[in-house]
Amino acid sequence: MEIKADTTVCIGAGMCALTAPEVFDQSEDEGTVVLLRQTPPDGQEETVRRAVTLCPSGAISVS
Repeated sequence: MEIKADTTVCIGAGMCALTAPEVFDQSEDEGTVVLLRQTPPDGQEETVRRAVTLCPSGAISVS
């Protein structure tokens, strides 16, 4: 699984960082998504998928 985050689409809702803090953070300057890892830690795949579905702007995706 590869995780992608588009900061140009992100609205800074923070759902990703709240749902999967091991993978996502927020920029202190703009509040937009910061991708900490391009692949989820072991056992976190479902949590990352949940973060993707909770993102209101569709800024994060997995493949």
